[in-house]
Amino acid sequence: MRVRIGVLGTLVALTALLAAACGRQKSAPSSAQGAEKPAAAKQPLPEDVQKGLAAVASEAAKAAVAEPASEDQVANGVLTETGELVSPVRSELSVKFPGRVGVVYVDAGARVKKGQPLLEIETDYLKIEVDRSEASLARATAAAEDARRDFERKKDLIAKESVSQAVYDRTKAILDQAEAARAESAAALALAKQRLSDAVLVSPIDGIVAERRTDVGERLGDNTVAFVVVQISPLKLRFRLPERYLAAVEKGQVVRARVDPYPGEVFEGRVTVVVRAIDSVNRTFVVEAEIPNRDERLKPGLFARVELELDPSRTS
Repeated sequence: MRVRIGVLGTLVALTALLAAACGRQKSAPSSAQGAEKPAAAKQPLPEDVQKGLAAVASEAAKAAVAEPASEDQVANGVLTETGELVSPVRSELSVKFPGRVGVVYVDAGARVKKGQPLLEIETDYLKIEVDRSEASLARATAAAEDARRDFERKKDLIAKESVSQAVYDRTKAILDQAEAARAESAAALALAKQRLSDAVLVSPIDGIVAERRTDVGERLGDNTVAFVVVQISPLKLRFRLPERYLAAVEKGQVVRARVDPYPGEVFEGRVTVVVRAIDSVNRTFVVEAEIPNRDERLKPGLFARVELELDPSRTS
């Protein structure tokens, strides 16, 4: 374990410094040979040795605090590790077209439902466009109906051979053009209504607003992130295990988690992902479990103490 090795090295260094100090004091020459030696007195260590001892002791204390034990613990077939709760879905939301923010409905930390409005772009011009498109469609519809009535008359007349084929064909072409104009106006109205609807930015998931990055009056571009919404039910519990346990972990295994905000409580989940690839630096692999979190008390970013039951036959 790194901390134990570091502390042992520190003790060795302290011993060496003390030995050097003692040797330096013993080798000091006598001021007067043959004279009666005064009573022994405790001599202070040289100043450079004292500074060295203080520096080594300080480094040892820092190492003991900053580098806690990283070895995994297994007791009664239960492996204990540390992990982190993370959100399975993180949505960075942008408006569908540029515009100035007219209304903001939620703030950071708010719980939101799928489809709930978050903000609205100013819609004055969009509403005018809808009104204009409705008027254009009304004109096109009237023109198409008039062309159809004229065509029906010409159809009766050509059956009686009262009009020429050329007149009939021209009437049919006018009807086709009128119908096309009405369809175009209907599409323009649908587009205007869709743009008006898209002026309201809604949440795509149930979750909480992790970040609010805009305010009323700010102009948003196509790629400007206005909100970050994260899912908190369920949550992922992500942790690492030493490579020797790779064969002992499978999907579906029960995982128990404990967190500091709720001492004494246990949150259960099941393993959903086992990344069967070893990190060459620390010789570990990643495991993910799903915690239901139906009451939404757990939050992304919390550290958890993870307990995973192992099959003894697969850990040898």
